[in-house]
Amino acid sequence: MSADWLEQIKWDEKGLVPAIAQDCRTGRILMVAWMNQEALRLTVAEQRAIYWSRSRNRIWRKGEESGHLQKLHELRLDCDGDVVLLSVEQVGGIACHTGRESCFYRVLRNGSEWEVVDPVRKNPKQIYTEEGSRHE
Repeated sequence: MSADWLEQIKWDEKGLVPAIAQDCRTGRILMVAWMNQEALRLTVAEQRAIYWSRSRNRIWRKGEESGHLQKLHELRLDCDGDVVLLSVEQVGGIACHTGRESCFYRVLRNGSEWEVVDPVRKNPKQIYTEEGSRHE
């Protein structure tokens, strides 16, 4: 496979690009993460979401600790070439390390406070080991 498609992406100064994961069935935004060229190449090759973990400073296969992997359905690049959108099937229905469907589970109410509007589907202590308890 030609790497020309990777050269059309505007990588930031650290060689990263924001990656939005969206549920392929519902359209709901599940999470935002980062990818470097290796992560994006692997995502396409393995047909599953693979990100760059800034906190771990390494490749992170979504679901490697939790089992909640994201199967890739489609990959898109925005008009400016600086954000990728992954249309995914979220295995297990949990994308967030808090045990929720989406990382976007808080809504601003009355312009002054964040209200939690989505339930925890599974206690994170039941999902992650002690070693893998940091953000996926």
